[in-house]
Amino acid sequence: MKVGFVGLGRMGSAIAGRVLAAGHDLLVYNRTASKAADLEQAGARVAGSVEAVCEAREVVISMLADDAALEHVAYAPRGLVQSLPRGAVHLAMGTHGVQAVRRLDAAHREAGQFLIAAPVFGRPDAAAAGQLGIAAAGPAEQAHRCEPLFQAIGRRTFDAGTDPVGATAIKLANNFMIGCALESMGEAFSLVRKFGVAPAVLLDVLTNVSFSAPVFKIYGQIMVDESYDQVGFTANLALKDANLILAAADAARVPLACANVVRDRLLSAIAHGGGEKDWAVMAREQARSAGLD
Repeated sequence: MKVGFVGLGRMGSAIAGRVLAAGHDLLVYNRTASKAADLEQAGARVAGSVEAVCEAREVVISMLADDAALEHVAYAPRGLVQSLPRGAVHLAMGTHGVQAVRRLDAAHREAGQFLIAAPVFGRPDAAAAGQLGIAAAGPAEQAHRCEPLFQAIGRRTFDAGTDPVGATAIKLANNFMIGCALESMGEAFSLVRKFGVAPAVLLDVLTNVSFSAPVFKIYGQIMVDESYDQVGFTANLALKDANLILAAADAARVPLACANVVRDRLLSAIAHGGGEKDWAVMAREQARSAGLD
């Protein structure tokens, strides 16, 4: 397929690498051009603008940090909406708000294009290995058209329906639950530490008795080792998602009491200089509040 790619951060670079390795004709663009160097060396071509990365493309993938970045890339003069060929697909793989996705879907439809929202689940190492989960939503024929890309990028694609907002809701709900898991682990580790027990013992119990899922294994180990510099997802980005989760809950009139706790813990971590640490740093904030650090 002729594929364009916009946004080469940690996740974007890893995903673009999978697309290239699968043999697709890949054209990439990033505002900081140096981030495209490794992909260019591997065989991708580098575009000098959003307009150029859309030229003659069947699908353009975006992996952007937040709604502001997405909207700038989409709506700026010679941005995605103006530059994508008619009938082409914008495959939006970042985590965005429901209102932003709803507006973007309408804009693409008006321009004769298609939006598939396909946010991903996993850390950058999983992206590099092609082991991401993907929630995809949008017109069924166009989602099927993207299937070769999904196969290159992830281990499984979850059908979230024909409205792109559906995939957005799935991703926000998932991140909400991960945030709650991190908060509860941080509280539990603080409790056992108060009684002189090494957190590693509780982690062993959690991951071998009650909670054997990757979230508990991976993030629990980061908390036990206090290896918050091994960043998969920063506290700053997690706060962005927490705000998107609360906005979605507000729009749907759904109370999410735990989401406010997660947001406040992230705010505390960022206030103490942990914004660019992995979001498991929430555990350090809990320990500090318990008088442990």
